[in-house]
Amino acid sequence: MSAELWALIAGCAVVTFAIKAAGPVALGGRDLPPRFAGVIAIMAPALLAALIVTQALADGERLHVGADTAGVTAAGIVVWRGGSVLPAVSLAVVVTAGLRALG
Repeated sequence: MSAELWALIAGCAVVTFAIKAAGPVALGGRDLPPRFAGVIAIMAPALLAALIVTQALADGERLHVGADTAGVTAAGIVVWRGGSVLPAVSLAVVVTAGLRALG
């Protein structure tokens, strides 16, 4: 790899470190206000949902519903109905592979 690429990677690492360090440095040992704590508590599920929807519906450049979308939907139903993650993922694999095999 070229030196420019390594410089870019190092620059990204420094910027990431600075962004992650900004919160603890700014707040010190103080607790967050309740309003901010509430927002932070719902950020992780919202981010996870956005990642799942993007991966399930994106086809590179546009939205696309396909076999992978059906697999994610089947897994979501299993988890929603109280099933564990392993059977949900297994069902998603079977549904996706079956639909892709059918054409």
